[in-house]
Amino acid sequence: MVEGKWFQPGADAAEAFAIREKVFGRGQDALDSEAWNVLVWFQGEPAATGRIWWKEGAFWLGDIAVLPELRGRRLGDLTLRLLLFKAESHAARLMRLVSPKDVTGFFAKLGFKPEGEADPQPMMLRGEDLCLDTCKGCKKDCPNRKD
Repeated sequence: MVEGKWFQPGADAAEAFAIREKVFGRGQDALDSEAWNVLVWFQGEPAATGRIWWKEGAFWLGDIAVLPELRGRRLGDLTLRLLLFKAESHAARLMRLVSPKDVTGFFAKLGFKPEGEADPQPMMLRGEDLCLDTCKGCKKDCPNRKD
C-alpha cells in the first residue's frame, strides 16, 4: 500500500527530514518553517519526501527524495505529482525548481522546461501547461498528447 501525508510549514516532519538526511546528507533546515512537506509511505514505511513553498511569485519545489532501496517503484513520480497538485490547488501560475542535470528528464516528463544552461539546472512550469493526467494525452491541451 502507498500512502501520503502533508505537513504544514513549521510542523515536525521528522520522518521526512530523516529521508532528506539519508538521501542528501541534510535534514531539517530553516526553509521548513515556510514549506509544506509531503511524506510518502510504501508498505507502511516512510519512503519518499518533497517540499513546496512560495517565493518571489512562484511555487518552488525541492528536495524530492526517494530512499535508494525503494527507487524504481514510481514513488518519486507520485511525490512530484503530489507537490504539483498542491500548487495547482492554490491556482499556481508558475512552478520552479532546480535540478541536477542528470535528472532533468524526470521533471521534463511532467512539463518542466529548462531555464538557461546552469548546473544545477533551473527549471520552470507554467500553470496553464500543468497536466497531471496519467492517461498520457487524452486532454486536448495535455503536454503528453501525441498527435
